[in-house]
Amino acid sequence: QVQLVESGGGLVQPGGSLRLSCAASGFTFSAYLMYWYRQAPGKERDLVAWISSTGVRTVYADSVKGRFTISRDNSKNTIYLQMDRLKPEDTAVYYCRSNADPQYWGQGTQVSVVS
Repeated sequence: QVQLVESGGGLVQPGGSLRLSCAASGFTFSAYLMYWYRQAPGKERDLVAWISSTGVRTVYADSVKGRFTISRDNSKNTIYLQMDRLKPEDTAVYYCRSNADPQYWGQGTQVSVVS
């Protein structure tokens, strides 16, 4: 079955950077779009970015455009989210997701941007 394991979160100051990873297993990774979502305390889970199966196409939420970069390595069954120029409003738990099982969510990784 689908398994997604997020990692790389942490505590960072505004303006800093983090790189998140999501290791996938249990499905044909290279055949599926992959997504990053985030959920801030007391708010709904929002789409941050997605990447096509080959990595050629990427789409970002307006709030992160120009600061975040989604990428994937199909040889490692892993997607990444490079987050630069972080802001306090980027504080959230970050999740990856695959259409291989839209109901499945991993445990997420906490990102906290504080002065």
